[in-house]
Amino acid sequence: MLVVIIHLNVMKSAFFLAVSFLLVSSGCKNYSTLYQVKPSYRSDTPAGQIIASTLRSPSSPLIEMGHYLDAAAAANNALEIKSDDLQAQEDYNFSVSRMFGIIDQAGLEPWKSPLHCPGSNKNWVFSIQRDSQPERNPSNFKIQPADHFKFKGTLVAQRTLKEGIGAPLIVMSKDVDPEKIDVFSQGNRIFYGMTGVVDFNGRNCVGKIIDPLAVETVQVNHHNYPLAADFVAPLALALADIKPRKNELRGLFKAKELESNIRLARLQPYEPAKIPVLCIHGLGDSQATWVPLIQTLRGDATIRQNYQFWFFSYPTGFPYPLVASVLRKQLDAVNRHYPEHRKIVVVGHSMGGMISRTLITDSGMKLWDAFYDKPPEKIPFSDETRNIMTGSLIFNHRADVSRVIFASPSHRGADLATNIFGRLGSKIIGSPMDNLSIDSDILDYVKPNPTTKQLGRLPNSIDFLDPKNRFVTALADIPPTPSIPFHTIIGDRGKGGNLDQTAPVSTDGIVPYWSSHLAGARSELIIPSHHWTNQHPLGIAEVGRILRQHLTNQ
Repeated sequence: MLVVIIHLNVMKSAFFLAVSFLLVSSGCKNYSTLYQVKPSYRSDTPAGQIIASTLRSPSSPLIEMGHYLDAAAAANNALEIKSDDLQAQEDYNFSVSRMFGIIDQAGLEPWKSPLHCPGSNKNWVFSIQRDSQPERNPSNFKIQPADHFKFKGTLVAQRTLKEGIGAPLIVMSKDVDPEKIDVFSQGNRIFYGMTGVVDFNGRNCVGKIIDPLAVETVQVNHHNYPLAADFVAPLALALADIKPRKNELRGLFKAKELESNIRLARLQPYEPAKIPVLCIHGLGDSQATWVPLIQTLRGDATIRQNYQFWFFSYPTGFPYPLVASVLRKQLDAVNRHYPEHRKIVVVGHSMGGMISRTLITDSGMKLWDAFYDKPPEKIPFSDETRNIMTGSLIFNHRADVSRVIFASPSHRGADLATNIFGRLGSKIIGSPMDNLSIDSDILDYVKPNPTTKQLGRLPNSIDFLDPKNRFVTALADIPPTPSIPFHTIIGDRGKGGNLDQTAPVSTDGIVPYWSSHLAGARSELIIPSHHWTNQHPLGIAEVGRILRQHLTNQ
C-alpha cells in the first residue's frame, strides 16, 4: 500500500509540474468575458426626446424602426444646420445603432426587400444596400450593434474607439460554411467590425454597412465626417465565442487532435492594396495573443490604411520545423489565391519567431546534413516521409516576405526546455507526429547526436527548444538572407543582466537574451517586459514604429 501511495504522489507531482510548465509558457489568462447590456440614452434635443420615448415604451419592431428613423432624421436635420453639432451626431449614431439591433432581434431582412416602418407623419421605406462580395454580403452575417456588449478580460482591457458618424457593428457569419465566403477565413466563424449609417432621400432610407478598416470618412448631408469604429468589439466577441484558451492546452498536449486547425487566415476583408502583416504565435499560445497588438495598431490611421492583419495558428505540440514547412505551403496557396498581394511583413513571437526565422533563411543542405549522412534520394524513405523531411530541413527564403519582426524569439533555444518542467512537458506531449505517414524506422537513419541524448521517439516542440538540439544549433549558424531586413524586441523584466551566459543573465523569464539576439538586425530593442513582449505597450509601440518606417522603404 505504501508503494502505491508513493507512486500516486509522484504522479500527482509530475502532473503539477507539467501544468506549471504550461502556465509559465502560455500565461494564465481569462481572455474575454462577454456581458450584454441594455443601452440607455439621455438628450434634450428633439431627436433625443423621440429616442427616450421609444426606449420607455417598447412596441412592435416596425413601429420602433419608424420611431428611430424619425430620431435619425431629426438628427440629420440638425446636422444640416450645423455640421459639427456633436450632440446631433450622438443622436444619429444611437438611433442607427438601435435600428440594427431591432433588425437582428426581430430577424428582419431589409437587404432582401424594403421595410415599411410607420413614422410620425407617414411610412418610412427602409432597405439595406446589398453587396455582391460574399464577405460583405449582409445576408451571410448576423449583425449586432457593438454597444450591446461590454467585455472584460486580460486581452480586452481597453476599448479602442474612433469617434465619428455611424453605429459600430459586429458582424458574425451565420451557419454558412466560412470557406464559401473565403478559403482563408478565420475558422468556423468569421467576425468583422463594421459601421452602419443611414442615408435619407425623402421618405426613402438606405442603410449601409461600411468597413471602417477600408473607409475613413463618410458623407452625410453633403458633409464629410470621420466614420466611427469600434476596433475591439469584434475581436473581443470572437475571443468570448471561440474560447481559444481551451485549444491552447489541447494544441500543446494533444496536438494530433487539432492537426486540422493549422490555418493561415485573414482577420479582415481582403484588400489587395494593403500590406499583409502575418502574426505567428508561440508555444502554448494561439492567435488570441495578438489581440492587444492588433486592436491598438488598428487605432492608428496610418497603419489601418496601409496594412491588413493575418495570422497563422497551429497546435504547438508539433515540432516547429514541420509547422514551418506547412506554413510555406499555405503561403504558396495564398500566392495562388491572391496573386496580386503585397509582400508580407511577418511578426513572430517566441516559437513563432523561430518559424519566422525559417522564412528568411536559405538552408541549403546544412540542416539535412546535421541529421543524415546521405542525401534524401539515397535513404530508403517512402515518398511521403521524404517529402515531410525534405520540406522540414531543406528550404529557401520567401520572396513574398519583405520584413520580419521577432518578439522574444528563442533562436538558440531555452534552458527551460531541459529542466524538470521541460522534460516532464516533453514526456506528456510525447510524439504528436506518430499519426503522420512517416516510416516507422525513420530514426534508424539519423546520425548520433554527440551533444545531447538521442531521442527514442519522434521529437516534439519542447525537444526543438533544447539549446543542444542539432536543428537549433545548425539553424542559428546560418545567417539570414541579407535581402530581407529583420528587427528584434526582447524583454528583460526591467532587471537587466548580462547579455551573455554569465550570471546574472538578462532574460524575459523564459528566453534569455543570448538566445533572442540575432546578429544583423536593423534594430534591437530591450524593454522591461516579461516573455510576452508582443503584448507590452512598448513592444506594441515598437511594432507600430517599424511598420510606419516600412512604408518609407517600399
